[in-house]
Amino acid sequence: MARVRLERIRKTFGKVIALRDVSLTIEDGEFFVLLGPSGCGKTTLLRCVAGLERVDHGCIFIGEREVTGLPPRRRNIAMVFQSYAVFPHMKVYDNIAFGLRMRRVPEAEVRRRVERAATMLQLEGLLDRYPAQLSGGQRQRVAVARALVMQPDVLLMDEPLSNLDALLRLHARAELKRLHQETGMTIIYVTHDQVEAMSLGDRIAVMREGEIVQVDTPMRIYEAPATVFVGGFIGNPPMNFLRGVAENSEGGWSFVLEGYRLPMPEIPGVVPQQPLLLGIRAEHIRIEASPQPWTVPVTVSVVEPLGAQVLVTAYLGSQTLKMTLPPGRAVEPGQTLWLSFPPEAVRWMDAQSGQALR
Repeated sequence: MARVRLERIRKTFGKVIALRDVSLTIEDGEFFVLLGPSGCGKTTLLRCVAGLERVDHGCIFIGEREVTGLPPRRRNIAMVFQSYAVFPHMKVYDNIAFGLRMRRVPEAEVRRRVERAATMLQLEGLLDRYPAQLSGGQRQRVAVARALVMQPDVLLMDEPLSNLDALLRLHARAELKRLHQETGMTIIYVTHDQVEAMSLGDRIAVMREGEIVQVDTPMRIYEAPATVFVGGFIGNPPMNFLRGVAENSEGGWSFVLEGYRLPMPEIPGVVPQQPLLLGIRAEHIRIEASPQPWTVPVTVSVVEPLGAQVLVTAYLGSQTLKMTLPPGRAVEPGQTLWLSFPPEAVRWMDAQSGQALR
């Protein structure tokens, strides 16, 4: 187990800039998730930590040791790939033991480590089987076990659950969470699945176009996104962003939204007539019984029952928003609702830069 520190990592492929001076610190024993859309650079960053890609500029430290120029075998890391990469001609036991035998570890120690990893990952009864006789979830556990027996300082995982169906992924997420709690290992985990990121990560780094946009705990990223991109990428449905302008009068500051004035706080740096975005999560929107000075009318467009909640799409003038309601709440397409936005749940954004203001 070790702390990982990245300093101004830059990586290009021809004219394509994959990583733009990325700096990051991952604490010892942390389950750290790199999250972002396809092509954002998250897998490239993981491969740089592993030594599978050479960085063009910057330094990588694992523990107190700089490993920037070291080959993968000298970094004391282990990696679980998206495809699992288990050997089809070897039994499960031999797959798990492969790396240890390559290092010429004594066979008694190999057996001890393999059996311990197999017990931890509930593979005890499968050690004599071949990969073709296993389910996708079982093959994924074999790949994790093969990495664990190497006793790495850092375990790297590149979208290891993406080949599993939805039910297996749910089960595998819980297993990975339990595994981390039992081992206390430093894990760097790459995914484009926000549910995986939110459920597994101690902290998340959201990436976009080779840069880290925000690093924080899952709930902090969900509740207080640093940019419009983060708010739109995290959450299902994503955060609503409603466009309007700031106005200042004797009565204080207000946000003019489709002709309606809503109270807003004074925000340092905001000037009258500045375009703003009001960001609010679907579950925080309230339906009021009657029109009030702090409400806006919307017309219901689509109602989607989802079991535990109802997802409603509505129009506010020329803009669209989504909100979630409890399943007992009856609304119909074409119905007019009066909505309010609790001030504590609103995230104010600059409309031009997309950056959070407060």
